[in-house]
Amino acid sequence: MSITDTRIDIGAPACDAPHHALERKAFLMGARTVETLADTFRVLGDPTRVRILDALSAGELCVCDIASLVGISESAVSHQLRLLRGMRLVRPRRAGRLVYYAVDDQHILELLKQALTHVEEPRR
Repeated sequence: MSITDTRIDIGAPACDAPHHALERKAFLMGARTVETLADTFRVLGDPTRVRILDALSAGELCVCDIASLVGISESAVSHQLRLLRGMRLVRPRRAGRLVYYAVDDQHILELLKQALTHVEEPRR
């Protein structure tokens, strides 16, 4: 038998064990949801942005306070906040000339807490 004679059924499981893949497929996230979730994790994958969210976890702050706490320039903070705002991770509040930022909702803080628990967990 030659290689050209071998037919592969792409839809068939690769092993002989019983699978429930077709049943599970109905419960998988949609492509758009997967992309948005991956984008969120990409944004959270930057140490500076994690520091900013950590600083905001106790409540709202202005750009100058965030810059002081995180140890970067106000310009750099503004750039990072623009990305965080675009992903709905932080929200602005204007008070005269100042803009205060806060974490958009508790889900973001819970996500960070879960990740922190995982990181600090001793290896098995």
